[in-house]
Amino acid sequence: MTSTDTTDLSRRTLLAALGGVGTSALAGCSFTDREPDGEATTTDPDAARRLAERFAPTLYFDRAEPWLPTDPRPYASEQDGESIVDGFDALDGYHEQYAASGEPPNPTVFSNAVEYDDSPLAVVQFWMYSAFDQFSTNFHWHDWEVLHVFVDTDTGRPQLYVASSHSRKVPNNEFLDPEPEMVPRLLSELGSHSSALSVNDEPDGFQRLPGADLLADITNSAITSIEALSELPLAYGLPRDEGARLPYVVPEYEGAPVYEHERLPNVDRDALVPDELTVRSFDALASPPTDLPERSTGVVFRYSGREGAPGNASTATSSEGANPDLESATDDTYDLVPTSEIEHLTDFTGPQLSFEFAVPQAAEDAIAGHISTTGAPWGQPRYENPAADITDSNHRAALAERYDAIGAAAPINTVVARVTEAVTTDDAPDQEGLTTADATVEAVALLESDPVAVPTFEGVAVVRDVPAGDHRFTVNAPGQAPHSERLSVGDSESDATATSGGSETASDVTTTDTSTSEESPTTVDEQTAPASPKTAESTTAESTTAESTTPGETALSTTTGAPTSSADQRVATAGIDGEIPLVAREDARKLEVDASGTDADLTDLAVEDDFAGRLYDAPLDGSDAVYVHRGGAYTTEVRDADGALGAFRVNPDPDASGALRIDRPETGKASLAAFLASIAAETRDELGALLDGELSTSLDGGGVQNALGGLLRAFDAIVEAASRAAERARAGERGNADQQLQAVETGLERVLDRIEAAGDTVPEPLTNAARNRIAQANRRVTQAQQSEKLS
Repeated sequence: MTSTDTTDLSRRTLLAALGGVGTSALAGCSFTDREPDGEATTTDPDAARRLAERFAPTLYFDRAEPWLPTDPRPYASEQDGESIVDGFDALDGYHEQYAASGEPPNPTVFSNAVEYDDSPLAVVQFWMYSAFDQFSTNFHWHDWEVLHVFVDTDTGRPQLYVASSHSRKVPNNEFLDPEPEMVPRLLSELGSHSSALSVNDEPDGFQRLPGADLLADITNSAITSIEALSELPLAYGLPRDEGARLPYVVPEYEGAPVYEHERLPNVDRDALVPDELTVRSFDALASPPTDLPERSTGVVFRYSGREGAPGNASTATSSEGANPDLESATDDTYDLVPTSEIEHLTDFTGPQLSFEFAVPQAAEDAIAGHISTTGAPWGQPRYENPAADITDSNHRAALAERYDAIGAAAPINTVVARVTEAVTTDDAPDQEGLTTADATVEAVALLESDPVAVPTFEGVAVVRDVPAGDHRFTVNAPGQAPHSERLSVGDSESDATATSGGSETASDVTTTDTSTSEESPTTVDEQTAPASPKTAESTTAESTTAESTTPGETALSTTTGAPTSSADQRVATAGIDGEIPLVAREDARKLEVDASGTDADLTDLAVEDDFAGRLYDAPLDGSDAVYVHRGGAYTTEVRDADGALGAFRVNPDPDASGALRIDRPETGKASLAAFLASIAAETRDELGALLDGELSTSLDGGGVQNALGGLLRAFDAIVEAASRAAERARAGERGNADQQLQAVETGLERVLDRIEAAGDTVPEPLTNAARNRIAQANRRVTQAQQSEKLS
């Protein structure tokens, strides 16, 4: 369903280390169900210092980064007898110091080391503090990021790097069995400070997959059973390093951009992420932004006590690599300070912020943890037990096999979707067919029932450790219409109940758009009814679309959203086969399905484009609304509680505006017959235009023109027979209706033969469309003949 080659990722060879631990498991370890880890105690200060000095990472920051790692103590104050760091004080004080000196204030990395009891496994942590966080999915006062280095104290060899990502719902960036002599390197994401690893010979860039001469920078596992993701390691990575466009947003407080607040006199617009990387409103853009710059390194920080750091030697150590592209970057050093010296700071405070552009208050409240502040690291479980931050189950399994102190992984539920863009295709007549293409901008996904907003990476949204139950999954991207669906996630394979024929479905995925349009909708009658946009079938790594047992009977997919039966993997995919195509706002038409006036108890809604195939398939509860591309040509389908189908045709006018609407959608033989008349008439009229238009002058007076004339007459016969079938069905005349449907079936066979006979006279896009529509009509005529319900 994708025009560009998105499967090339699955054809590459993954890092050999991945093969050592296997790629069958999905990244993620349950925090509540896994085996408990052993007790860990603080490492002796001298041993902790040696570990910290040995593994102190080199840090690479974006040229546009406003908030470099610093020491929060200068911004501390007393409140109710406790030492706290206030967000206003830290942000304003940081920029005041930076402006006064022209140098990053107090570059500092904090270290903490623990060792597991009765085990040679120790972990040294490197905590980095920034005065503020600004990103596309979140922004807040203060920011703490961490790198965990798991070390075997018997051999001295590092076992695992774990670099923190945006949240525990997003897979961390992890590397198993790194080279012992290599200095760890972190690539910090602009604004958010999410940490990507760099372990290969190109220190300045993140490499998700191995190249000809480069290792991959992560060993996270992939979902092998989902083709499009089968060799894409699930880790957040560093999107802008991978060529992704990643827009940032401006935080607001008390109705104005945060930099206008009176308590921030030293903070202006230039103190935040630059304008060229910022969008001021997702929905004000007509299409996704295309001019967002990629990442480039501006500052490199090295541990001040290491040989080769600025001031100690003129060049970096060989283990850190060298890159001539870094010559323009500033080399600086940081101090390494144990966290014990700042554990007296009990809290890092600040009020909840808001999105600058309109976001429902309920949504802001739902993700308050992302737009408020972070607490002190020493209050987090991973501070005392770093193994709690391992997000790849294969990595946990590898450590559990080596060390009794690490508990085995437990299965978790993870929701996965690949976000693409719906675009018109040259294979179709103008504005009458779609395909999907790779996303040109990263999106934001939110599981509202367990609210954590996550950014996509390489267009992939991954939400980990999802509780069993019903959820609502929403995807939004700048310049594109939103997608929202309901998704049911179960506990085990037994929760999946895919049924052949589609009478039952465990997908429980519904696209529900609660927005309203002030434009007057264009009502489409039943015979030309509009198509619905795309939702998803929630699929699993092992589930497959149910085939109809009787030709043409099944229309709705019955893939399920329940987890797989893998011991450590339960995957629910949103979208059709895990794909969610978004529509640019300038091309989006809202489709409203109004079920209030029908007697049928509608349970499911689906939509197909003539060329892109099925874009939406979900349970329906009353009326619904979704977004479709104005350049598509759609077949919309509904199913009722008795399993009866209805189908409707819509081909939006690309020059029109306003919503489309299907009023009182019927199910049964009459509805399907009316659809057949509609799709046949649409195709006949387009072919007829060839005889009436410019092409008529190029047709000879004989065979080709006669072939086209015969083709039009054949379509006329189908339209007439289908219309009569609908009338007979509504009149309760089953036998006469089926007789007319048989005539339609015969006519479709003749039409297909006549299209081939017309040869090159018919333009290829129209020939393609006619073939696709005949295939659609053949499915529907079989369904109509089999339908027990008349109307």
